[in-house]
Amino acid sequence: MDNPLKPSCCGGKKCVVMAVIVGIVLLSLAAWLGLKARNAAREYKFIGVPIERNTITMMGEGRVTTQPDIANIQLGTVIEKSTVSAAQKENTRIMNALNDLLAAADVKKADVQTANYSISPQYDWNNGKQTLRGYQVSQDLRVKIRNLDKIGDIIGGAGQLGVNQVGGIEFTVDEPEAIKQQARVKALENAKEKAKALSDVVGLKLRRVISFNENISEPYYNAPYAAKSLDMGMGGAAPAPTIQPGSSEYVIDVNVTYEVE
Repeated sequence: MDNPLKPSCCGGKKCVVMAVIVGIVLLSLAAWLGLKARNAAREYKFIGVPIERNTITMMGEGRVTTQPDIANIQLGTVIEKSTVSAAQKENTRIMNALNDLLAAADVKKADVQTANYSISPQYDWNNGKQTLRGYQVSQDLRVKIRNLDKIGDIIGGAGQLGVNQVGGIEFTVDEPEAIKQQARVKALENAKEKAKALSDVVGLKLRRVISFNENISEPYYNAPYAAKSLDMGMGGAAPAPTIQPGSSEYVIDVNVTYEVE
């Protein structure tokens, strides 16, 4: 009598093949689970747990005193006449003369930009009634002056030509990044000196930089001459104003973290 619990394929080729396939699958599954467990442990070791380092953090400061080499100024006119064409004609005359003045002062065309040009009607109010008085033409040029010795002559000459609007003068430097880099190097050297002095006292050896951040304080140049308009009603040649560009500092503060052992 046959045993009902014994597989019908036992002893046959089909049963042997099935057993081999099952064994291969089980071995593959075991290898995969082992690899996954190893990777999980490695990930925990290197990502889940931060690498411990002995560090010190020092602040450093770098200062570079600089004098501006560029002045930005706005020159313009406000002309009012009874007709648009008359106002435009007078404005054009003054602006052409101003451009000639700037060219004679070695101001490049690339450093002169029209900042505004507008035409607007002007009205008077009499007994609640609006009456057209004329038209106003306004034009402004934004001028970059690279020769600071000529600022006063340019402003004085512009006033003689009929320019009646002068914006505040803004002083700056043409290549600020070079000055910032000088201040940055000084700040890093200052931080390193402090860190080395501290590490020597406590018996540690200074190693590589782990992190670094900085804060930049850029100077604001402001001239004492910043007139809003020029009164041309008196006539005659006005003396050229004296412009003092002054000097200021670029300051960079750094925080540097060093590894020590």
